[in-house]
Amino acid sequence: MTAPVNVWDYERIAEERLDANAYAYFVGGSGDEVTLRDNLAAFERRKLRPRVLVDVSSVTTNTTVLGTDVSLPVLIAPLALQRMAHPDGELATARAAAAAGTIMCLSSAATCSPAEVAAVAPDARRWFQLYVWNPRSLTEEAIAAAVENGYSALLLTVDVPYIGRRERDIRIDFKIPEGLTVQGDLFGGDFDATLSWRDLEWLAGYGLPVVVKGLLTAEDARLACEHGAAAVVVSNHGGRQLDGVPATLDVLEEVVEAVDGRAEVLLDGGIRRGADVLKALALGARSVLIGRAMLWGLAVDGEQGVAHVLQLLRDELELGLALLGCTSPADVSRAHVR
Repeated sequence: MTAPVNVWDYERIAEERLDANAYAYFVGGSGDEVTLRDNLAAFERRKLRPRVLVDVSSVTTNTTVLGTDVSLPVLIAPLALQRMAHPDGELATARAAAAAGTIMCLSSAATCSPAEVAAVAPDARRWFQLYVWNPRSLTEEAIAAAVENGYSALLLTVDVPYIGRRERDIRIDFKIPEGLTVQGDLFGGDFDATLSWRDLEWLAGYGLPVVVKGLLTAEDARLACEHGAAAVVVSNHGGRQLDGVPATLDVLEEVVEAVDGRAEVLLDGGIRRGADVLKALALGARSVLIGRAMLWGLAVDGEQGVAHVLQLLRDELELGLALLGCTSPADVSRAHVR
């Protein structure tokens, strides 16, 4: 096998490695997958505006997210069922993220427990993603485990009162493989559909920053800030919830303007290249999160695959910063994209 030289190579190899059940789950979106495709296309529509004759003899990808130092503005998104991609699942991802000096967000529908993930990378920064289930005591137990095991933020996913209609899963009659233990009730459909903005205050009571993931409008961005969110993630769930909503990059500026500095703004959906990260930074994101890009690395080569995907993105980003005329992520501005 020729070594993968970019994320697209990893995706092609992962498609060959994964069984049809797992591949359909990881690759698919909802409905006609319009939003899924548009997340990628949005990055192609935006063009970078490089500045030349700038001293770029010393370039760094280092930045901070919620006050935490990270080695690049790329975090690991919460992604369920990672042991469907590789036997080590979330444990491999956690080790790779720790080695790369970035933050891993553990899904509350993971195939490893919060304690197991903390044990394999005890010094790493990690966030815990929440779905709010019925009864809420299930969520409270999950938060208690996250707090006990040193997770430093709660990432509340707000765009899933119900699971989207993912037709690839329906066609293939998707099943969680026998022998896999899933932490939350992801497919039982028992999400708490009464969840409201008031509940952010309940979550803030645990003493951790609350990050609201799944916003696409200025209105909701303002409400998140008013109810105490430390950060928001512009996200359409990778095109897996309501089909026909905008690509995340296309609404990023709207959200950034509405937040107006009151919280940090992150973005996920469609990141495959360092240049994509640059475009998100230029439009106001503090950092991005990768889901599928990381997953393809995991499927191909476990911990080493995830580590290599992060290294590829870091290398692309470092070169991209230099060619853009920037010495760090903090230098990237609205003037650098059209």
